[in-house]
Amino acid sequence: MPRRPQPTARQARLGAELRKLREAAGLKAREAAALLGADSVQMSQIESGIAGVSETRVRRLATHYSCTDEELIGALVAMATDRTCGWWEEYRKLLPTSFLDLSELEHHATYRWDVDFLHVPGLLQTADYARGILGYRVPELPEDELDVRIRHRLERRVILEGPRPIPYEAVIHESALRIRVGDRGASRLQLKHILEFSEADHITVRVIPFDLDGFAGADSAMVYAGGTVPKLDTVVRDAPQGAGFIDSEAQLGAFRTLFRRMEAVSLAPERSRDFIHRLTKEL
Repeated sequence: MPRRPQPTARQARLGAELRKLREAAGLKAREAAALLGADSVQMSQIESGIAGVSETRVRRLATHYSCTDEELIGALVAMATDRTCGWWEEYRKLLPTSFLDLSELEHHATYRWDVDFLHVPGLLQTADYARGILGYRVPELPEDELDVRIRHRLERRVILEGPRPIPYEAVIHESALRIRVGDRGASRLQLKHILEFSEADHITVRVIPFDLDGFAGADSAMVYAGGTVPKLDTVVRDAPQGAGFIDSEAQLGAFRTLFRRMEAVSLAPERSRDFIHRLTKEL
């Protein structure tokens, strides 16, 4: 298969998962390469996502690695043979790669959790709110680039509003709901927008209020995307250099626990809707 100059995060993830299986089996890269009739350079390219890998080779490696998790093997095969050309491809030369990787991750996710403390989660933002957030960066974006980023952010809502919506749960701190990214009118419309989304059967919105005693989890913001199997879940966290993708099994377990903690201290969905409705009336 031809080499890729810049593999997507999904392609790199497949290679990383194959490397994890090899290391768990106690094999060196050159030993695994020999099983495929390849060399260590080719194996390195497969495990870094630079080179593709066929279904036959994925299954052969899984067998030699003594992997008996059929669901995981099937999921890896699906990743290896996926030829999806998603809607985000039209942005490939217009946006940083991390934006496209996030869209692809969301496209393949089986569910999604968000926890936010300072901003309304991206999937729930109105165009005006997104413009306020994206337009505040330094240096400022040219107007045409800003428009592209806003359009891309709104198109990402296809996972909530499209033909195959996925279960979605957002835990939002009161601070994010009260901060006026725009004027009063725009803030009111943003809150109403969240309320409209929260009425959907597959969407749950919970609020963490200011008056919660003993809360010290304000650094727990996250995007958690469920994979086809738990080992392929992914956490996305913002970093100064851009979004960071986290996929180690130990860290994923920690984030699942963290999300359940945030969920447990938040208001129930109905009480959360009432809470947001009261904030709307205050504006």
